[in-house]
Amino acid sequence: MSNISLILLGAGESSRFKTKTKKQWLRIEDKPMWLLVLEKFHKLNIFNKIILTAHKDELNFYKYISNIENCEFISGGSSRQESIQNSLKYINSEFIMISDIARCFIPEDLIFRILELKNIGDVIVPYLSVSDTVVFGNQTINRDEVKLIQTPQLSKTAILKKYINSNNNIFTDESSLIAENGGKRVFVLGDVRAKKITFLSDLKDSECFKISRFNDKIKIGNGVDVHQFKIKEIDQPMKLGGIEIDSPLSFLAHSDGDVLIHSLIDAILGASGLGDIGELFPDNDSKYRGISSVELLKLVKDLIEKLGLEFISADITVLAETPRLKKYKFYIRKQLANILKVDLFNINIKATTTEKLGFIGRKEGLMVLSTATIKNIDWRKWTE
Repeated sequence: MSNISLILLGAGESSRFKTKTKKQWLRIEDKPMWLLVLEKFHKLNIFNKIILTAHKDELNFYKYISNIENCEFISGGSSRQESIQNSLKYINSEFIMISDIARCFIPEDLIFRILELKNIGDVIVPYLSVSDTVVFGNQTINRDEVKLIQTPQLSKTAILKKYINSNNNIFTDESSLIAENGGKRVFVLGDVRAKKITFLSDLKDSECFKISRFNDKIKIGNGVDVHQFKIKEIDQPMKLGGIEIDSPLSFLAHSDGDVLIHSLIDAILGASGLGDIGELFPDNDSKYRGISSVELLKLVKDLIEKLGLEFISADITVLAETPRLKKYKFYIRKQLANILKVDLFNINIKATTTEKLGFIGRKEGLMVLSTATIKNIDWRKWTE
């Protein structure tokens, strides 16, 4: 069994990237960047265990998407150092390699150069030399003494655990922490291609984000929802697509019962590969009781954009004997188009009956079927 484990750090807020989409979720070859990095490390078949840290709000999405068997997903902390501390609780191997998801192209030969030196230091760290003149403050310093530090870094697990748990100072990499505490730091030549994606401008020079690696495949999802009617209460009118419907009936539901939006949300989540509305907004969670379905749809729109996807269009069919929706369809389309930031023609609403058959025909409730299309956010425009 291997005596090396791997920690991949992906819990950051991506605040310096300055886009709605988090950099770790940008799609490369139709996969999120974090998954591409994880799969590349996993294929090396040299790690006893892999830990990937994720933002707590995204943890379930990481788990849902990945099929890597020996990878454990955990919540990261508010800092890189805290995420490493959280991860080390699960590590018992002799050595630990740590890298950043945002360093998305790491040549295999760099990884093996690091591993070859594992027995000669407490931490092995790749670096790049500096070719330009270096000025610190107002003083020109010897550029031969300057090193640009990269990841992955390989540490002795016991040493790293000892120092990281007993030190209150903030360190931006493991080698600085270990060296500061008297550990032996060994340098190995890094690789300029292992550049970390920090700013939007970094995409232009990244090996990962070459134009040919963008995939513009359309994704399609379906959603179905049913709600039972009840006599309308004063504070709970019937709403479909966020529009109030003139009817003596309303819906028996945990939220506002907008069955049309619920169906659409499920279709969007289905196209995105992110589960279903019940997983995202569970009906046993009191914070969603009575919540506006319009607000839920806005949350879903923001979520898929954060995770590297954007809405294109929807086709929605309402099956109901009552109410009649002819005079409302335009307003529903306009409402949904405004929420989802698309042209009106990208939202289609159809209404039909079941010829008085079944619970719909008996006017006990109604059903909505939705189909949504989405696509990967095109980061190529950011590299021009």
